[in-house]
Amino acid sequence: MENEPKKGKQKIEMQLIESERARAISFSKRKKTLFQDAEKLATRSGDEVGVMLFSPGEKPFSYGSTSIEEIIDKFLKVKLEQRDHAEGKSVGFGAFKDLRKELQELNEKERRRILMYKIMHPGSEIPSDKHMEEKKVAMLLWVKEILNETKSAILSKHFKFDLNVLPEPEEHESS
Repeated sequence: MENEPKKGKQKIEMQLIESERARAISFSKRKKTLFQDAEKLATRSGDEVGVMLFSPGEKPFSYGSTSIEEIIDKFLKVKLEQRDHAEGKSVGFGAFKDLRKELQELNEKERRRILMYKIMHPGSEIPSDKHMEEKKVAMLLWVKEILNETKSAILSKHFKFDLNVLPEPEEHESS
């Protein structure tokens, strides 16, 4: 009696489908149902909904009630802010860490490009790499944006003044 399933609901044991063809068919049907359910949720709740998955053949599929890319960006931004807030860091520090890593990678690529050019064209002047320069300008603009966001966050959190309260006069001002 104790091991028998309750009436009405039986527990179904989930297992990997052994046949690749059957697994592909199941994936296709379940993917369609999952995307339909995601669309219903987005429509009924008015929320942004995104679903990403890979087929058994490693082909990517996605559904987004708006742009899946925008949903991913928003999700990652919020998660980064939550993590940084929980760790007591400014949002800008995480972005600076990512930026520093990207800059190191760019500098390494540039160093290898210059070395290869010197080997292939000894004595020639090394031409500039317009693509690399564009990336560095984009990174500089990103740094400025992060700085502005960080300044705004600091000012809004740490310098809230109550304009209805007069400051106490300093000692040398009193006569």
